[in-house]
Amino acid sequence: MKRKRYSEEQIIRILQEAESGVKTADLCRKYGMSDATFYNWKAKYGGLTVSEAKRLRAIEHENGCLKKIVADQALDIEALKSVVSKNF
Repeated sequence: MKRKRYSEEQIIRILQEAESGVKTADLCRKYGMSDATFYNWKAKYGGLTVSEAKRLRAIEHENGCLKKIVADQALDIEALKSVVSKNF
């Protein structure tokens, strides 16, 4: 997995600079990122505080774990159905 260059806290600080009136092009040049990256960050983290971003990351991690559990259960159910259908 690709290593992130900026933490959520740094991203939020950069977005707050943009909200204070600094031009997007200047921020992108200053921090060495593309406009697309900035707008992706703005879509994901716009209006969040640092604590909300940490909570969002925790919820995303929990959601990923739950999706993995559901996928495993679906596989188990399919395997059991195929075993039962072969027996009868």
